[in-house]
Order: sequence, then structure tokens, then C-alpha cells
Amino acid sequence: MAYAGQVNPTPSPSPVRVIVDTGPAEWWQILAALGPLAVLVGGILAALIGWNTLRQRTTADALALKQRTDADSRAEWWKRTQWALDQALAKDKNTKALGLATLAVLTRSELARKEELELLDIAWQAVNGEGDSDDEQEAADDSGFMDSDDDIGDNGTTSEDVEEGRK
Repeated sequence: MAYAGQVNPTPSPSPVRVIVDTGPAEWWQILAALGPLAVLVGGILAALIGWNTLRQRTTADALALKQRTDADSRAEWWKRTQWALDQALAKDKNTKALGLATLAVLTRSELARKEELELLDIAWQAVNGEGDSDDEQEAADDSGFMDSDDDIGDNGTTSEDVEEGRK
């Protein structure tokens, strides 16, 4: 019993027992410990997938640009060929010679395909009069500018120079 002016002593705390479990860790504890490693592996995989996608897109874009450029170049070659054919069929001798000379240059282009060259050969024969007699054909061949070694341009290039450049 407590008397007046006397303080109740507090009971002393009981000792705390700490139990340390030294047994094997549970599966969720192991999984939680591997979380940062999983985040790192996921980041590396995402970076590799992104890099591969970028590389594929760059390659596809370059191929598309090359195909578009080739198609545009071939379209322009065909426009020039049509113009040259129109000139080759003209009545004026000088205009016809210009058209035939242009056709000769266009046939040497890398843009000309086999089928188109065959068509141009047929057109060439029609313009030069394939149905003519052999004497007239020989005269046309002798006077033709296609097989001459004369300069074909202001730069002094001859038809032999051009043929050597294509080989």
C-alpha cells in the first residue's frame, strides 16, 4: 500500500526475447531479393529490342529510298527516250539526227533494260528504213553517225570512248 507522499514504484519490464530464425529463406524472400536484378535485365532487354528496331527501320528506309530513286531515274530515262523517239521520227533531217543521237546515248545507260533495248532496236530499224533495199541500207549505214569515230560532244568524247567506259 502506498502512503501519502509516497510514489508507486513502476514494475520492472520483463526481458524481451528475440528469436532469430536461422532456417532456409522462403521463396518470396528470395524473389524479393532478386527484384533489382530483374529490373536491370528487363532494362537491358528493352534497350536491345529498341536498338534492333531502330537498325531495321534504318535499313528499310535506306532500301525504300534507293528503290524510289531508281524508279524516279528510270521514269526520267523513259521520258527522255520518248522525246528522242519523237525527234527521230521528225521529217527534218537535223531533228531526226538529234533524236537518233540521243537514242544512241540513252541505250548506253545502265537504266535501260533488255526489253527496252530490244524495243529501241526495232524502232531504230523502222526509222532507218529496214524495208529498204540492201544498197540503200548500206548507204545509210555508211553515212550514219552511230558508227563514226567523230566527236559526239563538245568534250571531244568519241563513241569508242563511251563504249570503253561501259566495260
